[in-house]
Amino acid sequence: MPEGHVIHRLAAHLNSRFRGGPLAISSPQGRFETSLIDASSLALAEAHGKHLFMTFSTGHIVYVHLGLIGSFRFEPAADVWGQIRLRLVAGEEAANLRGPQFCRYVSPADMQGILDRTGEDPLREDAAPADLFARVGASKRAIGSLMMDQKMFAGVGNIYRAEALFRQGISPFLPGNALTRVEFDAIWADLVALMRYGVDHGRIDTVRDEHSPDAMGRDPRKDDHGGEVYVYRRAGEPCFVCGAPISVRKVEGRNLFWCPGCQPGG
Repeated sequence: MPEGHVIHRLAAHLNSRFRGGPLAISSPQGRFETSLIDASSLALAEAHGKHLFMTFSTGHIVYVHLGLIGSFRFEPAADVWGQIRLRLVAGEEAANLRGPQFCRYVSPADMQGILDRTGEDPLREDAAPADLFARVGASKRAIGSLMMDQKMFAGVGNIYRAEALFRQGISPFLPGNALTRVEFDAIWADLVALMRYGVDHGRIDTVRDEHSPDAMGRDPRKDDHGGEVYVYRRAGEPCFVCGAPISVRKVEGRNLFWCPGCQPGG
């Protein structure tokens, strides 16, 4: 499932390239009614965690959640392929939505209901980390579990969860109510920086300069997710910092990666 930086990057591109003029809007797949918004203009695209909302000049709001297999790609307008649920065309560029978990119209009240159930997003200026710390501190759940809860840390996925905890030397099994404010603030600041980098560069890079392939004389990482990481999908490989084998455990249906040498306790 795409992490939050992907959705914010989509919203930024939609606002940059698809606002300001009438759009040709269709559903080649035929599974979304577009007559309500065809030939309208995009007023605003905004991301909240992994939720994308597009408000059109007609007043209609389209809610998109990519889910596990969805994609929203910017492609040449002449290049039409696959099962496209929603297609926005501006000049020679098209935004093509395929395989989303959700693509539907929502009312302002519906949208607010979704936002009320969404946690604090490190990429939003209106995030309230102090409120989130209070909720984390009231929970006995492990911080590694809380960080995957979209009602707590909106937009944070498996990669950012594993990497931010490693970078701060915090065990993913530490209970939320045992996390200090200093530790929480460090995690939050790291998420903000790492996810903003993801928005700007379109990839996840979490490795510090001293642990880069060039600095360590090692081969670059080869993975569909791209970027250099410390622990994610590196089970059994030596830690770049302490040399201990990276561990993995299935937790709540997802693989959790950590370094027992750099992240002890919990």
